[in-house]
Amino acid sequence: MVPLRLYRHLIPQLAAAARSPSAPKVAAACCAPRPISPPPALAMAAYGTGACADRRLLFRQLFEKESSTYTYLLADVGDPEKPAVLIDPVDRTVDRDLNLIKELGLKLIYAMNTHVHADHVTGTGLIKTKLPGAKSVISKASGAKADHSVEHEDKIYFGKLFLEVRATPGHTAGCMTYVTGDSDGQPSPRMAFTGDALIIRACGRTDFQGGSSDQLYQSVHSQIFTLPKDTLLYPAHDYKGFTVTTVEEEVTYNARLSKDKETFKTIMENLNLSYPKMIDVAVPANMVCGFQDPPSKV
Repeated sequence: MVPLRLYRHLIPQLAAAARSPSAPKVAAACCAPRPISPPPALAMAAYGTGACADRRLLFRQLFEKESSTYTYLLADVGDPEKPAVLIDPVDRTVDRDLNLIKELGLKLIYAMNTHVHADHVTGTGLIKTKLPGAKSVISKASGAKADHSVEHEDKIYFGKLFLEVRATPGHTAGCMTYVTGDSDGQPSPRMAFTGDALIIRACGRTDFQGGSSDQLYQSVHSQIFTLPKDTLLYPAHDYKGFTVTTVEEEVTYNARLSKDKETFKTIMENLNLSYPKMIDVAVPANMVCGFQDPPSKV
């Protein structure tokens, strides 16, 4: 090894050469750190919020295992009262849901259903007996009883946040999809709660309760697939361990709804599904939102 002292006399000369305008830039270019290119954008289901909404929306996804039903809790925690809505509650898990609402210091104002379910009894009636101030919500087209019967393009406000109502019939005649707003201060990306109209990589059956495969295809393609491609889609059920998807994913990968309409209708006609085991109990109860009116006190 050559002693470093033998090269000390060259250091001032090398420094001067480096400062010279005519000095080649190759060395600097070789030593400069290269910018790291970001990975290609993917249709990943991840939730973020806009600059104005990031301190407002509280969101929880809850699960009822017997019917594989998702219940969704949303609240505006930027409002002093922390108003909240609960989408598709199940009677079996009402106590869990209300306990969470209490722990988080929220005020439940609406207990909402995407449609008249056939596989479980809704928790809205039971919620009303325990929280008399909470109001039930379901579509007018469903024919079911509720405090508020909503229609296409209605808006449901909780604090400064709101859900846009989109009619998506086909699984049943009264199915609705609830979509977060698209104005300033609303969550970004948008979120859509699709009920059974669209479930991850599939959709709800169309062979009962006024269902129509033709109508369902039109509903999803006109009211859900037209949302921004990064919109997060949250279904009422999942049977394979998924929790969320996006418009872009479902347009590309949905095994039924990514097909043309005639292929879709053929698929739906040949599902050969068994009769829902809860339908004879669930549907009559859900037509009155569980049990709509609190029992009178003697």
